[in-house]
Amino acid sequence: MLVLFYLLAAVSVIAALVVVAARSPVTSVIALIVCFLSIAGHYVLLNAQFLAMVHVIVYTGAILILMLFVIMLLNMNEEVEKRKPLLARISAVATGGLLLLVLLAATRQGLDLQAPASFNAGVGLVKNIGNVLFRDYLLPFELSSVLFLSAMAGAMMLAKKDGTEHINLPPSSEPEEA
Repeated sequence: MLVLFYLLAAVSVIAALVVVAARSPVTSVIALIVCFLSIAGHYVLLNAQFLAMVHVIVYTGAILILMLFVIMLLNMNEEVEKRKPLLARISAVATGGLLLLVLLAATRQGLDLQAPASFNAGVGLVKNIGNVLFRDYLLPFELSSVLFLSAMAGAMMLAKKDGTEHINLPPSSEPEEA
């Protein structure tokens, strides 16, 4: 189990470094997908299968596909995206270094972590989350679903243009029969 943890950690770190160092944005997005999948593997190791599933669906499935479409639509190349000036690159490195120092100072003080009084091995399972969600939080769950449904209907109404109830198809290229 510990070997699998270290393997997933190494894959996460290497994929994150490839995300930062890659010249091609598409390569960067693919490396980010690998990084997210390895983090989902960590969730599985922590017995949080539901969180791993949501992580894969939301981040890998939705956000990264959206990022890939944006990258493809922008069509960034050397003529469009010029190199940043030296001062901007130096300030970016200095800002990143300061952030690293702040993170190191925050973790140096240490955390006062205590073991829980009892351990429940099924706390992250989908069955237990579903039971709690539909037993204890049924009303807020249903109210939020009605709210999301009304927001989707409102977005569709706002996106609809006036007088465009039907889709106008172009005339077919087939010859008409006499």
